[in-house]
Amino acid sequence: MKRSRGFRSKSRSKLKKKYRAGRMNLITKVMQEFKKGEKVTIVIDPSFHHGMPHPRFHGRTGSIEGMQGDAYIVKIRDGNKEKRIISSPVHLRRVT
Repeated sequence: MKRSRGFRSKSRSKLKKKYRAGRMNLITKVMQEFKKGEKVTIVIDPSFHHGMPHPRFHGRTGSIEGMQGDAYIVKIRDGNKEKRIISSPVHLRRVT
């Protein structure tokens, strides 16, 4: 038997919502807009599967580089490399 290694493997604690967090208004997160060059943090919302970045990038901070459809392209540093993550606005938060 071979073990499954899906997109969400080993992410039980990372992709878990707090008890009261499920009651927050998701529509305001879907409608939020960002400008090019703005700093954002990738915080995955596990209840919204569409446009979800890989769990390894959860908690990373980067800058908005552009748009691809309704999603945003976020430029982050991963070690010595620059990577571009395509993410729905639900999974992004502004850095204040």
